[in-house]
Amino acid sequence: MRVVFVHGACVRDGAWWWHRTAALLTERGVASVAPALPSCGETGVAGLGLDADVAAVRAVLQDGGDEPTVVVAHSYGGIVTAEAGAGVTAVQHLLLVSSYLPEVGESLSTFGGPEPAPFLDVDVEAGTFGVRPELLTETFLQDCPEVAADAGERLVRQSLSVLGTPVTTAAWAHVPTTYLVCTDDRGTPAAAQREFARRASTVVELDAGHHPFLSRPREVADLVLDLPA
Repeated sequence: MRVVFVHGACVRDGAWWWHRTAALLTERGVASVAPALPSCGETGVAGLGLDADVAAVRAVLQDGGDEPTVVVAHSYGGIVTAEAGAGVTAVQHLLLVSSYLPEVGESLSTFGGPEPAPFLDVDVEAGTFGVRPELLTETFLQDCPEVAADAGERLVRQSLSVLGTPVTTAAWAHVPTTYLVCTDDRGTPAAAQREFARRASTVVELDAGHHPFLSRPREVADLVLDLPA
């Protein structure tokens, strides 16, 4: 088995965000990879959107051949995975962590209010959005503040186009899917997560903030290893 991690919005260096959980999986003989998302500027080209992210993740999924694969997607990563994981026969299970879980035709903007969340800075003229650095720890890392400095260095401006691009397929409707609700998440409230989780095959709850793979890595690693095929 291998694991493909898909990170959330407005950050770069996916491998770092997952490193605590990935290290525990490596100890158990499970390899993992975290694809770069072009809309976050990780490929050096500005302005790329959801389609580019989907293509990047799908390429990594297909590179694994027939090796059974678990996709672990966080937050915005659930939008990417809805398309990227569709029709890839090696994908055996999806694990959505505090994630959006879109139906066909839904986009990230479907789940937002009329105004941007207070922790986001949207620049319509530049066509980008990002997390306000001063709100990073209290919103997203309150249960693992020791990583806040390193996390802050990995914040990026992301292409605004990802907000309004709808998904054209929904892998979770065809692949066994587990949803991890993070009950102490201040970015995506648990009530909203539970609404998304109703679309999943299985629901697990954990007393953690928005990044449980940093604050509770052993529990996340154990969950990955215990996922049913």
